[in-house]
Amino acid sequence: MGINNFGKLFMPKNKIFYEIFEGVAETLHAMGQLLKKLVNEPEKSKRSSAMSQMEDFEHKNDERTHRIMTELSRNFITPFDREDIHALAMSLDDVADCIYASTKKIQFYNVDLNDSVIQRMAELIEMGTDELKNAVDGLRDMKNLRRMSEALIRINSIENQADDIYDLSIEKLFEMEQDVKALIKKREVYQIMEKVVDKMEDAANTVESIIIKYS
Repeated sequence: MGINNFGKLFMPKNKIFYEIFEGVAETLHAMGQLLKKLVNEPEKSKRSSAMSQMEDFEHKNDERTHRIMTELSRNFITPFDREDIHALAMSLDDVADCIYASTKKIQFYNVDLNDSVIQRMAELIEMGTDELKNAVDGLRDMKNLRRMSEALIRINSIENQADDIYDLSIEKLFEMEQDVKALIKKREVYQIMEKVVDKMEDAANTVESIIIKYS
């Protein structure tokens, strides 16, 4: 189906899907920015405030995900395959859940944030959420496929970087960390932060599938 024919499917009642997805992507980017800020905040009290804000973001995106499911049941005409809408909604929700889980582990374990791995992972997550927003925003009209494709390529590169950092950091952690409790805590934080990037790549792959079908 060409772009022009695809555009003819857009009815006012189903444009709501784009609005919701764009809202989700915007909030994910805000979560990525907040995570980066949190891991660079030395005061635990200020991190607690950021945690509260992160929880609000996560709940907001949960509500949007539920709304997408409700709209799917209400609308016969959808902008793209129902299965793709469901897959994208679930993959974006996974990203939000994992970012939130990262902040909870950081706060509950009270890990030392003067840690280059945690700080670099947070940078990659923030970058990834920005690129994911660029990709999702492009779904509305599919007019800038190049920009969308470049965003997806960068997400793949970010995921590769995160994998390399994770593998090296785990090896170094077992070599250098003498405190078993500290080792376990850091390993779990590294794992969940690496999982965030994996989930972003899953979402990017779903967007790529939609582009292939409808462009």
